[in-house]
Amino acid sequence: MALKKIEKNPSAFYFPLLIKNILQSPLNYNPEQEIVYRDKMRYNYRTLAERVARLANLLRGLGVEEGDVVAVMDWDSHRYLECFFAIPMIGAVLHTINIRLSPEQLIYTINHAEDKVILVNSDFVPLLASVKDQFKTVEKLVLLTDEGEQSQGGLEFAGEYEALMANSPAEYDFPDFDEDTMATTFYTTGTTGLPKGVYYSHRQLVLHTYGLVTAVCAYNSPVNVNTGDVYMPLTPMFHVHAWGMPYMFTMLGNKQVYPGKYEPAILLKLILEEKVTFSHCVPTIIHMLVTNPIIKDLDLSNWKVVIGGAALPQGLCKAALENNINIISAYGMSETCPLLTAAILKPHMLDWDIEKQVPIRCKTGMPVPNVLLRVVDSDGNSMPHDGESTGEVVVRAPWLTQGYLKDPEKSEELWKDGWMHTGDVGYIDEEGYLQITDRIKDVIKTGGEWLSSLELEDILSQHEAVSEAAVIGVPDEKWGERPIAVVVLHEEFRGKVTEQDIKDFYQRFVEKGIIPKYGVPNRVEFVDTIPKTSVGKISKKDLRNMYAGG
Repeated sequence: MALKKIEKNPSAFYFPLLIKNILQSPLNYNPEQEIVYRDKMRYNYRTLAERVARLANLLRGLGVEEGDVVAVMDWDSHRYLECFFAIPMIGAVLHTINIRLSPEQLIYTINHAEDKVILVNSDFVPLLASVKDQFKTVEKLVLLTDEGEQSQGGLEFAGEYEALMANSPAEYDFPDFDEDTMATTFYTTGTTGLPKGVYYSHRQLVLHTYGLVTAVCAYNSPVNVNTGDVYMPLTPMFHVHAWGMPYMFTMLGNKQVYPGKYEPAILLKLILEEKVTFSHCVPTIIHMLVTNPIIKDLDLSNWKVVIGGAALPQGLCKAALENNINIISAYGMSETCPLLTAAILKPHMLDWDIEKQVPIRCKTGMPVPNVLLRVVDSDGNSMPHDGESTGEVVVRAPWLTQGYLKDPEKSEELWKDGWMHTGDVGYIDEEGYLQITDRIKDVIKTGGEWLSSLELEDILSQHEAVSEAAVIGVPDEKWGERPIAVVVLHEEFRGKVTEQDIKDFYQRFVEKGIIPKYGVPNRVEFVDTIPKTSVGKISKKDLRNMYAGG
């Protein structure tokens, strides 16, 4: 018997899932709630809606049509939030440019995305000016500044953002259109080759917003949030839409605080003065805060933080909890919008003491509703949920990118056999929690056996002298590869901890059966800093370049 589809009355309205409808909710629920940008701007949701309309009119006046691409280069600001809405709401495509790209990568992404208009903060004018002669599609530039008109660095601007906004009407009739219309694009930088463009539709971003609601609002979790929370992102807004959180907190009508350029003193000042209760960031941001002596004098007991972008080491988790920062891990990728899993504690775990909760809080997490996740072997067969059997993580969800922009070959590799291949290796335990053990390219293969660099790093994070650590595999004539540890010590331990001390610490975990004997690194390199990527993750590519010669 055939499937029975519903009948559609000719007069019934088909309601498309569009970003514009996210903005309607706070106007109904809490229109007077504040949106704050540093000490520069403070307004409510009514004003946000007016400014979104002004920006839409501004862009139309610059010749932006449906399907055109509008790029943004800015710090985390109220302006960026306005672009999150106005650009896709007129049927154009928002391109969030990674402001930390090299000039070569920057001009590649601008031309590849076919940007027509670029909104650029004055801080990045010199960078943009360095590639202006290579523009292929750019027609107009708009200057973003906190100080009014500034030096234009040899670039010709259509005007300054606030001046143009002031001359634009505060009303705009945003149209309905197909929910599968592209809304955003941005570029993910891999370890090799040119950046790859991912893209998302209105439908995907709306569904992802509801996915976030279920993950961080619905569950009885240590970091559960509601409309009373105060939100401040610590993940750049150019990076996967700040993990989609601005869309969710706008829909809920929360107070939002945008910090601009990330400066430790300003971040702490905003957290305390604006009473921020929820943020998200990569581990290096929390590491920066918990290693700052000033944190001992601060009350951060109301601050909840979700960690993503890299594994949350148990040592860092404990340090955060000791400073009253409520912290858990979550997981996703640029290609997944990004939410896939969150380390949500199950009901029987909520009463556990903190020491027992730490390993759960640091798990990669449980798949959130509407995410199908498997761990598979090289033939695509699912591995048992026994906490041991590892394989590649493959996923399906309604908000995953459908491919790489203008790259059908890599898109097919990404979606081989109808599952998105994450390139991550991991296992699922008996409770259903995923644990990523490595990136496929970062797995250390020694003597025919696999070692998890993330597990070896997690062990190091538990050493009292270790502030930060990374483990990589380097070529070895006998074993193929051997691990080396790159370690930053806390200031008070520098010069007092030796390579043998670190190896002896690892040996304790060998004796407990946690790692094999060959998991003890051959070498330990003590350094002042560990190189990071443009989004704050440890750059193992750079580390391999530094130490692979051995």
